Amino acid sequence: MYMRGVWIETGDSPTVFRYIDWLLTVPLLICEFYLILAAATNVAAGLFKKLLVGSLVMLVFGYMGEAGIMNAWGAFVIGCLAWVYMIYELWLGEGKAACNTASPAVQSAYNTMMMIIIFGWAIYPVGYFTGYLMGDGGSALNLNLIYNLADFVNKILFGLIIWNVAVKESSNA
Repeated sequence: MYMRGVWIETGDSPTVFRYIDWLLTVPLLICEFYLILAAATNVAAGLFKKLLVGSLVMLVFGYMGEAGIMNAWGAFVIGCLAWVYMIYELWLGEGKAACNTASPAVQSAYNTMMMIIIFGWAIYPVGYFTGYLMGDGGSALNLNLIYNLADFVNKILFGLIIWNVAVKESSNA
């Protein structure tokens, strides 16, 4: 409601509120990879730390670019590199190695969550680009519509996947 109020009163993007939301939810979402693996197989605690740091770097630099604290392009590149790092750790690194020893239900959930991280999270850079990197300064309306769409899709899908794997694992027990 606060983000909606900022938009209605000022017509500006509620950047601070959006990043407060993301600082709470994104590390939790990305760390769900670790938690579902840890519940089903042996996984190194270092993966949790890598994912947490990657998600925080992505968010902090995204905020710094959007808030004008640093160059928007530089912040965009660093944030995207952190996103790619997390994808690497999950797709080719420690996460994938641990996933291969998990149950079929966990492997299915893990692979679906990977598709969300790769394709669903790609919506956010599109929003950032339209809001901050377009030659004319972008559009706050487009930025907010794209970010809200991404939040809607990604957060709901993550929740449904976790619920689905919990149901499958509990029925197998």
